[in-house]
Amino acid sequence: MSGTTGTAPAAVRLRRRAAGAGANRWVVLVVLCVSLLLVAVDATVLHVAMPAVAEDLRPGSIELLWIVDTYPLVCASLLILFGTLGDRIGRRRVLLLGYGLFGIASGLAALARDPQVLIVARALLGVGGAMIMPATLSILRHVFPDRRERALAIGVWSAVAAVGAAVGPLLGGFLLEHFWWGSVFLINIPLMLVSLPVGRLLLPESRGDGDGPWDVAGALMAAFGLFGLVFAVKRLGGGESPLSPFTLLPLVVGAALLVTFVRRQRRRTHPLVDLRMFARPAFSTSVGCILLAMLALVGLELIAAQYLQLVLHLSPLQTGLRLLPLTFAAMAAGLFGSKMLHRFGPRRMVVSGFCLTAAAVLTLTQMGGRDNPALLLSGFLLLGFGLETTLFGAYESMLSEAPQEQSGGAAAVGETSYQLGAGIGIALLGSVMNAAYTPGLSSVPGIPATESRAAGRSLGEAYQVAGRLGGARGEALRHAARDSFVHGLHVTLLVSAGLLLLGAVMALRLPRVMNCEAPQPPAGRGAVPAPREAVESRVSA
Repeated sequence: MSGTTGTAPAAVRLRRRAAGAGANRWVVLVVLCVSLLLVAVDATVLHVAMPAVAEDLRPGSIELLWIVDTYPLVCASLLILFGTLGDRIGRRRVLLLGYGLFGIASGLAALARDPQVLIVARALLGVGGAMIMPATLSILRHVFPDRRERALAIGVWSAVAAVGAAVGPLLGGFLLEHFWWGSVFLINIPLMLVSLPVGRLLLPESRGDGDGPWDVAGALMAAFGLFGLVFAVKRLGGGESPLSPFTLLPLVVGAALLVTFVRRQRRRTHPLVDLRMFARPAFSTSVGCILLAMLALVGLELIAAQYLQLVLHLSPLQTGLRLLPLTFAAMAAGLFGSKMLHRFGPRRMVVSGFCLTAAAVLTLTQMGGRDNPALLLSGFLLLGFGLETTLFGAYESMLSEAPQEQSGGAAAVGETSYQLGAGIGIALLGSVMNAAYTPGLSSVPGIPATESRAAGRSLGEAYQVAGRLGGARGEALRHAARDSFVHGLHVTLLVSAGLLLLGAVMALRLPRVMNCEAPQPPAGRGAVPAPREAVESRVSA
């Protein structure tokens, strides 16, 4: 009877039953999207609050970078650890633990009274995010074995990410209009309070094969190696000398740990991450495209928020509203991504997304010292649609190329590339911005050298110095700082466009068409395995 109902192949229906394990897969998708919303809101809500944080806590330039960067960098360092741990002890269990830690860390961040406490709280948020993100993707891969349905699910999932990106700045701007900056972190707590009981009731538990011991040493090697590598990049982005021991030592140690991790995984019978996946062009190319897209663009969002507030003098709420078209366009790309992928194929979709995003970035180089709403609207619309088209095609290809039994490791690799690209991108584009901004303030007439150096650290500090000087000197410094910032923004946009075009060339290695063949059972395992819960119930019976 089951072979005659519906149009899906019998193997696909059997895998759906095994994956679903008593929970409707679309209900599971809704719960996973709530999980993603929790992380996406926190990733963007701080952007509009940074000027207020800088004014209240008065962090140094390095501390300011750490406040922004700690969350993605800690998260990127721990994704492989928690992604593979979820495969062992249960992805739902790790997800719920991530919710709890996320809520606690949000409360600590909201109550921070100095930059160091806020940095620690952001680090704990990164740990919670590392628990949540790979679990959502690996569960999604598990409950949607059919590629057409999975593409639709990823489209909804990515559209929710865009909603979170939209809600973050808008809600953050609204809260800053009425409360203090710490309130932007408190919005995580109600989401966590809802997600914990709902996730416990509705999410099915999901595990990997569980063969062999969990490689604790390998997980720690990956975590410390990634952290050391990105820490060194951050210091380079802050203008530190590459020969400084605090830069060179983390770089060498981090690279050595990652090389040792790769060699260890190749030797082990049951590795944390099956590196043979990278031998598949579609998988390795998709991971590279995700990393490059985030590297090119995430830093721009922070710079754009500073431009809107400090150059155009928009309020935080107005800044959130100006950024809203970007996320609406990303939502549209996510919802239509499944149809576009089926019609155009992964290669043309990702290449087109990169090119469209590069065109949007080049359009935004026309931004100046005066407001141009039409230019910003068109640029942000193109940027949001192009970026989401790129990420959708790359994520879908990566997950579809990975075997289902390795979905936890594949999800961790994909999210690591996303977060690593974001962290390095903020440091890289931030250093480009600083290199182009600072020289313009070294020769303002009548400004002492000490004041020029202080003004050269950031546009916000330049305005504070100008306020202290007052009169004609202060006004001259204010104009010079604004013009230098706009110049630095243009240089940064050109660098970003170059990286995006490089990504378009990389994406030419992706498959031309979307292969929708029925997924095959894992080699050597015969028929589709029954879910763990069903096996346990039959044994107890």
